[in-house]
Amino acid sequence: MITGSTILFYLLAGLTLTCGLLSVTTRQIFRAAIYLLFSLIGIAGIYFWLQYEFIAAVQIVVYVGGIVVLIIFSIFLTQQAGEKLPKQQLGRKIFAVLAVFCGFALTMLQVYQHTFFETAETPVPTTVFNIGKKMMAVDNGGYALPFEVISMLLLAAMIGCIVIALRSKPETK
Repeated sequence: MITGSTILFYLLAGLTLTCGLLSVTTRQIFRAAIYLLFSLIGIAGIYFWLQYEFIAAVQIVVYVGGIVVLIIFSIFLTQQAGEKLPKQQLGRKIFAVLAVFCGFALTMLQVYQHTFFETAETPVPTTVFNIGKKMMAVDNGGYALPFEVISMLLLAAMIGCIVIALRSKPETK
């Protein structure tokens, strides 16, 4: 039986996949950034659908509000918003498809080899306090290291956007 929840999930998944595919196939760089924006919003919608409101808010603030806005600003600062990207060679397209297939196969292999089991422990409610406590823990189940890695990713994205924005445009006569 199809419920409203199922329909909402398929709409969000369709939005995410369609915009992700359009983001990597379009030749206009500004449109690619906008498609990426909607793809990330779709992922946040899936988090909301799963009732992980805090993770959805972080998705919107960090990725939509941070990374995509930096990308769009650097596109406008370099004045390349209307330019088309060069057409990719067939060899690069084939390599990209093979890389995607290998990544998907590796992911499916890991999912099928993992033994999912239920624990006897009572589930911890997903409150902001519990998430923050788990993120800052340095013991076996803590996320302090991944938290620092994500902060390095954001720093690298900001530096990349600054480098793109400062790159001088070749002079034309």
